[in-house]
Amino acid sequence: MDLEQEARKFMENKGSSLTFDDYQKEAKKTAIYPKSVGVMYPALGLTGEAGEVANKVKKIVRDGYANSPPDWREQVSHELGDVLWYCAALASDLGLSLGRIAKENANKLSGRKQRGTLGGSGDNR
Repeated sequence: MDLEQEARKFMENKGSSLTFDDYQKEAKKTAIYPKSVGVMYPALGLTGEAGEVANKVKKIVRDGYANSPPDWREQVSHELGDVLWYCAALASDLGLSLGRIAKENANKLSGRKQRGTLGGSGDNR
């Protein structure tokens, strides 16, 4: 594969996913709520959208996979996208990097796994 083909392939694949930080930058462009309600607006929106995810899953549990709409995964995916937008907006309002939050959380969970403390409760396990 020559350099031009590699570059073309890279650009095609680049559009298939975003880093958390790139997503956060894109999400910020669509955050049209007043700054006076920053932090509160995305925090409340996050809880609402998480509830919508839970409601979709609840109906799948109630009705079973066989009786669920054929596009149930797509429906849940759309709601998860809304959850992600509110996470990004909240992180931005707090001056935090979504990529850094993801990395720190992955490190925390990895450490818990190594210590055998994934189960249980409490922040410092």
